[in-house]
Amino acid sequence: MIKLINLTKVYRGLRAVDGINLEIEKGHIFGFLGPNGAGKTTTIKMMAGVLSPTEGQIIINDMDLVKDPSGVKQCVGFIPDRPFVYEKLAGKEFLRFIAGLYHLDHTASLNHRISELLELFELGQWGEELIESYSHGMKQRLVMCAALLHEPEVLIVDEPMVGLDPKGARLVKNIFKDQAVKGTTVFMSTHSLDVAAEVCDEIAIIQGGHIIARGTAAALRRQAGVGGNLEQIFLKLTEGKGLANARPLSSH
Repeated sequence: MIKLINLTKVYRGLRAVDGINLEIEKGHIFGFLGPNGAGKTTTIKMMAGVLSPTEGQIIINDMDLVKDPSGVKQCVGFIPDRPFVYEKLAGKEFLRFIAGLYHLDHTASLNHRISELLELFELGQWGEELIESYSHGMKQRLVMCAALLHEPEVLIVDEPMVGLDPKGARLVKNIFKDQAVKGTTVFMSTHSLDVAAEVCDEIAIIQGGHIIARGTAAALRRQAGVGGNLEQIFLKLTEGKGLANARPLSSH
């Protein structure tokens, strides 16, 4: 479960994130959308512990991220928008390195977990190969393996489909759905309302640091009043039209 309470980030007098309040239930996939500069990545980085909030709270599994950062990080997997890997390591070596950061013992069980994840992300034949030989999409999938290595209860994901081909994107969507069925909460930022509509239980749209709309894809269609064209819905909502019926955040 995730709770954001009056979450705010100020950069040089600019409120990049301005008093966000959200509550996301366990086992849900939550989509976070907005145009460039809307505050998506800043919010994601605060939730992942990369940035500190100026005000407000981030509560994950009843733990306050500011008060207990190590406790929260043990139950969170973070997938950034750009994969960061040590390219001179082989895939399995990189995952063993990440396992050490989570204090996972190097046992047969860990080796099995690594092999299982590599197979899941269709990298099984590449585990012994240097990461520098991987494509961008393969590196992205390897980072996803690393994020799931310690079996986190919460996944925080920034633009997961960037750099993935259609087959890879389909694979990742299905993995996220399977994780949610197992009880993992997934918070996912994306530029694509189509992706969010396909994968997410609920969607919030952010603009100018504020949540301007929230609901299922069907509810956002009704709110925007533009039928089934998801691009038109996104444009209409982010232009500030059709927001009179936006769901009050205090009601959730």
